Amino acid sequence: MSNPPTPGAPPAAEKARLSKKDRHERILAEMRTSSTLRVSELAAELDVSTETIRRDLYELGERGLINRTYGGAVRPLGTEPSVAERHRMLVEEREAIAAATVKFLRPNEVVAIGAGATTTHVARRMAAECRDITVITHSFSVATVLAPNPTISVLMCPGRYDGREGMIVGAETIEFLQSYNANWAILGATGITAEGFSDAEAAAASVYKAMMHRAVQTIAVADHSKFDQQALAIWGRWADVGRLVTDIAPSGAIARALQRARVDVTVARKRGS
Repeated sequence: MSNPPTPGAPPAAEKARLSKKDRHERILAEMRTSSTLRVSELAAELDVSTETIRRDLYELGERGLINRTYGGAVRPLGTEPSVAERHRMLVEEREAIAAATVKFLRPNEVVAIGAGATTTHVARRMAAECRDITVITHSFSVATVLAPNPTISVLMCPGRYDGREGMIVGAETIEFLQSYNANWAILGATGITAEGFSDAEAAAASVYKAMMHRAVQTIAVADHSKFDQQALAIWGRWADVGRLVTDIAPSGAIARALQRARVDVTVARKRGS
């Protein structure tokens, strides 16, 4: 028979509650994956009061780690999880997007590819399925995953190295891109709204814009978590992009915007779905 609880001892559920430090870490982890949080949902998930969550969000906001809103918090416009963290998120969705994207590519074409987790998945799929393609990129991860395919020629952009994102940016990068034409630009985004596409890194957005302007057609590749999110620097409007490849069809204002711009939407299906 189990022993009765010691008088005055806290209930087991209360013992299991997270410390403030652990709660802050959990909140920031959630922010890295969803970018928008609600007080009521966080309180239920962390088993604390809404007043406790509001205090947590206030402290995180004072440290500049989040932007508080009336009912919760959003990720600051100039921030995004590192590319290494993003590689571990929504892997199946990104693999499906990559598989759908490479179907548009043909031998002897030139493809400009921007940096990012989703574009790296596209490059990995290209290495497996494409032949006799020239790739222009400023991303070391894109260049690395393409390397096993000897029929793919890679032109690496010069410029300033951004170690956090594993990419080259700057005036030299833009100037280099102006010397080339491409059949396709394949670009990711931090945020997608009815206005268009944006990135947390202003320098990266400048590179994406240059790639887009040198390409005959642009394919935006992004999973559904980017919908209705804003980031610091806009790199393209819907009229600039010919196709969106994603895992879930957008709705609402985004759907209306892409319809007005006559953007083709390809919804990629995960394996087994």
